[in-house]
Amino acid sequence: MGLEFIYTQPVKIFFGAGKFEDLGAILKELGLRRCVAVCDPFLRPVISDMAERSSAIVAVYSDIRPNPQLSGAAAVAALIREREADGVIGVGGGSTLDTAKFAAAIACKGGEALDYFRGSLVFPLDHVPVVTVPTTAGTGSEVTQVSVMSCGSEKKTINHPAFMPKAAIVDPLLTRSVPPRTTMNTGLDALAHALEGWWSRNHQPISDLMAVEAVRLVLENLEAAWRDGSDLEARTNMSLAALLGGLAFALPKTAGSHACSYPLSEDYGLPHGEACAFTLDSFVRINADARLETLCKRAGLSGTEELAERIAALKQLGGLRTRLAELGEVDLDKLAHDSAVHPLMKNNPVPMDEAALRRMFERLA
Repeated sequence: MGLEFIYTQPVKIFFGAGKFEDLGAILKELGLRRCVAVCDPFLRPVISDMAERSSAIVAVYSDIRPNPQLSGAAAVAALIREREADGVIGVGGGSTLDTAKFAAAIACKGGEALDYFRGSLVFPLDHVPVVTVPTTAGTGSEVTQVSVMSCGSEKKTINHPAFMPKAAIVDPLLTRSVPPRTTMNTGLDALAHALEGWWSRNHQPISDLMAVEAVRLVLENLEAAWRDGSDLEARTNMSLAALLGGLAFALPKTAGSHACSYPLSEDYGLPHGEACAFTLDSFVRINADARLETLCKRAGLSGTEELAERIAALKQLGGLRTRLAELGEVDLDKLAHDSAVHPLMKNNPVPMDEAALRRMFERLA
């Protein structure tokens, strides 16, 4: 049977240093006149100042926290309805963008946010348009139909067309103030997206091309961005890597490393990027036969072992945790079980059951 695939990417992308200054003109181009802005807490003064100068921003919400809570998305949805907004602008890291997307998806139809989260209500295809503005280089949320949301300790990755943004403004200047540790965490998240998009059981040629370039860009620029946040060339290349990484996994979806990241975040408090990176070099070795030699050759690497070693070196450089002993008291059986049953594990090219995952985690003890 011949090659067959479907590729869709409806997000209009505005990329370049200083593009955020064109926000007003971009909103006008998109036909958006009354927008609720959702932003990280430290960005509120900047966005509030912009709102004073632009009639297109009618409200600002900034009560966002890592691993965003459903209550925040519900509050934004209520604000959208209250202000009769015709658009949402998400400015910040992945938590902010995912909150904006979830809120915009439920604002029109109404109903309780928890019912959508639990699946008793179906997300409507018609939703309030979202403009995403990432301020970190990693999540790729600006171009995906994915929202990662938590309700208490329960965390879900929800994939639905209702979350697809209308446009993304990717301005590398917005990433220059990101602290080194966050730079490393988010950069390795971008690398995980690219690699998992490549080896996902659902991979396809167009996504593969973006995955290779994202891997190359991360490996060539992440250390420089970590060492000097003002290095605009490195920041620009990392913003592009994150964008391409998002496009690389948007359709194939992620796999083993991301499946393991959820219990690592929920039970042991690792930030998302650090949690994905925790097992990423392990999965490079596990998935070495999943066309990885081809990717390594195209990305300028000698092979999979060099790729795994480069990932391990970046984690060490950034001071990320790499051993279970650093996480406190770990319930190895639960960690292996929760990783094995996560739906994303089904996308891994090498089947990983609970026993196989326990063996992998034992090597990381």
